[in-house]
Amino acid sequence: MPKLFVEKTIEINAPVTKVWDALTQVKNTSQWAEEFSGGGPKFHIESEWKPGSPVLWKSEDGSTTAEGNVTAVEPLKLLRYTVFDVRSEKPKVTEEDGITYELNEQNGKTTLKILQGDFSSMADGEKYHRLTAENWDRVLPKVKAIAEKL
Repeated sequence: MPKLFVEKTIEINAPVTKVWDALTQVKNTSQWAEEFSGGGPKFHIESEWKPGSPVLWKSEDGSTTAEGNVTAVEPLKLLRYTVFDVRSEKPKVTEEDGITYELNEQNGKTTLKILQGDFSSMADGEKYHRLTAENWDRVLPKVKAIAEKL
């Protein structure tokens, strides 16, 4: 099966510093990360956003629902991290797997590109690929709104 990545891009009317903050600060991740829960409990993403540091998706009660590690970071340009449901076995991952944010600012506007996958090695990978694409269609407008208000 060919590799399955979700790829989405959005233009945000804000400088890259504000988009970065919308993606990485707990007070902001709590406003958009809940879209991944499908209407379930609210949660946020915590990390120091340094190479190798843990990335924890935490629910309101403090329990960790998903976890991963930062695998690449160039502040204000690129951030990549793995993410795994804590209730399932972690699959083998390559350097490109996980969630990648690429940011590019021109004339005070920032283009945010996200890439998530590879779903091809997962059981029901095509289903998770489709659901993840739908999630990002809800998440990206929220990230845009947050960054534009900061």
